[in-house]
Amino acid sequence: MEFQLNGQEFIQLNDLLKVMSIVGTGGEAKIRILEGEVFLNGEECNVIRKKLYEGDVVKIGELEILIIN
Repeated sequence: MEFQLNGQEFIQLNDLLKVMSIVGTGGEAKIRILEGEVFLNGEECNVIRKKLYEGDVVKIGELEILIIN
């Protein structure tokens, strides 16, 4: 799956999870990130507002999201 930045420089991790309808609320995004369910470029990421740039790959469960511009 891909997420297009549409000219933006970055998107925050918690916002990506909401925009992609992976979570329903910001609170749920925070919990899933802090519980170690989210990986960024192959490494566990527990930074809620981590800035994601073109080329980054986010994985949560079996779902992988490539950030494109």
